[in-house]
Amino acid sequence: MASQTASPLLRGFRYMQREAHERPVIYYSLWLGIIGPVLAVVVPPTREKFFGYKPAEHIPISYPLPQRSRRATVGYEDPVSENSS
Repeated sequence: MASQTASPLLRGFRYMQREAHERPVIYYSLWLGIIGPVLAVVVPPTREKFFGYKPAEHIPISYPLPQRSRRATVGYEDPVSENSS
């Protein structure tokens, strides 16, 4: 009775073993495809909890304006020529 229960698992293991030898590119790409999303969920909390990782500060989107009245700029005017139309 126990051999009937283990039979699908054993067939699955043998199938994966055969695929690893005959088509290793497909075999390993499937494993990476399965493990990738799992790692995306598991790694960030683990990194924060066990290794003390703190994310970097956000980059400012705009330059902070000074808290004073703005002065007009002087000295950057275009020269006025008499030949301009």
